[in-house]
Amino acid sequence: MAAGRILSFDIGGTGLKAALLDPKGNLIGEHVRVLTPHPCPPALLVKTLKELVAPLKGYARSSVGFPGVVRGGKVITAPNLGTEDFAGFDLAGKLSKALGGIPVRLINDADMQGFAVVKGVGLEMVVTLGTGFGSALFRDGELMPHLEVAHMLAHKSKTFDEYIGDKERKKIGNKDWNKRVEEVLPFVFTLVHYDRLYISGGNAKHLTIDLPKTARIVPNISGIKGGAGLWKQKVWK
Repeated sequence: MAAGRILSFDIGGTGLKAALLDPKGNLIGEHVRVLTPHPCPPALLVKTLKELVAPLKGYARSSVGFPGVVRGGKVITAPNLGTEDFAGFDLAGKLSKALGGIPVRLINDADMQGFAVVKGVGLEMVVTLGTGFGSALFRDGELMPHLEVAHMLAHKSKTFDEYIGDKERKKIGNKDWNKRVEEVLPFVFTLVHYDRLYISGGNAKHLTIDLPKTARIVPNISGIKGGAGLWKQKVWK
């Protein structure tokens, strides 16, 4: 039974979530969640994730969606957790050891979410609205190299993270935040000319604007469900 099961993690700047998946990405039981510690140095993150999944039994591999740039199992940037602490950290290796030596695959959280929602036809983009701004791009179902749109300028001297991130939403209110999201979405389209756009993340529920016909909101639980797809495709590292 354990051989086909995947322990999937969705690491966020606000919350840490995990669940067991079958090979098709269906949840086995309910997901578990705790608040992300602040500050959250690497060792504490691994410890918290291990404690979080203590009630979950019977898995042979794990997928991890991380809010930053990752490559080869290691963290390159961690804007919402602290790049200074995480840069170069072998999160996949350390988590594997903490979980008894099972294989662990690490990928950007928006990329992992995409595995659960894209249709596999044309150019599809995933955008997550949460603590910051996440993005992923797929062509005919294949994950493209990660683009950190979050750190590009969205308005004057403010990046996407700073302009429409959760901190700013709480500061200016949902009405003005929606106006900002509506303002930046055309830029995202101009950047890649996607065929379909999927919007998710913890703040997607606050959207009240009329979305383009090619865009739709998808459940945030997709961030966990995408962990199954990470084991089906040879992903860019």
